Amino acid sequence: MDCLFCKIRDKEIKAEFVYEDEHAFGILDINPIAPGHTMMIPKVHSENLLDLPDTEVGGVFLAVKRYTGILKKVFRPDAFTIGINHGRASGQVIDHLHIHIIPRFENDGGKSVHSVVSNPPKESLAEMALKIRNHK
Repeated sequence: MDCLFCKIRDKEIKAEFVYEDEHAFGILDINPIAPGHTMMIPKVHSENLLDLPDTEVGGVFLAVKRYTGILKKVFRPDAFTIGINHGRASGQVIDHLHIHIIPRFENDGGKSVHSVVSNPPKESLAEMALKIRNHK
């Protein structure tokens, strides 16, 4: 497999490891947008969240929770933005699920998740909810 994150997991490529357990590993983002900006990566190769085996989901997100607590103690941020780019159209560059954990500070110039896209639906909330509830 020619996956960058799998090669990092297998220590074939150097990275700054800051967390590791049986389900996931955390590395510092090579282009950090905040102090401590980390990517938590499942050890199991999964292109995105939908590909991640159900048996791994809890462990990966427990790693995110645990590591976020570590970052809170080390950098003392005011908040966090935790996010996933899921697919190329969202900005995912490496086809291996990774969860960004970004410490946030008052007046850091960042915005909320609502600033990521501006494509409001043409359907009403009720119409969208009905469509979702009636999916097959």
